[in-house]
Amino acid sequence: MAAPHRILIVEDEPLIAMMLEDFIDMLDREVAGVADNVAGALECIEQHEIHAAILDVNLRGGEQSWPVAERLAEKNIPFVLATGGAGDTIAEAFRDRPVLSKPFTMDGVEKAIDALG
Repeated sequence: MAAPHRILIVEDEPLIAMMLEDFIDMLDREVAGVADNVAGALECIEQHEIHAAILDVNLRGGEQSWPVAERLAEKNIPFVLATGGAGDTIAEAFRDRPVLSKPFTMDGVEKAIDALG
């Protein structure tokens, strides 16, 4: 199976989101949407064709991306969890999902996306 092409980014830090957009573009992939909160991410999932997603685990205001992960799983859309924390920050239901550790590198993002294919 080919690596996913249209990627949703869920990231609350604008500079990190922009960096991920640049990485995805340089990897000849397309950004399917960018959201900085759960509501925005869920809206993107319903309104856009998404092949995969990069989810920041901890979002602004103490919000976590687990509802987004649940919806992606329901729709069989693969995703990688982005975190700077240890494995215990990952909800038990999603500990089998790939993790992209912060700080991000282009190589790390490429490997994470390719692994979802």
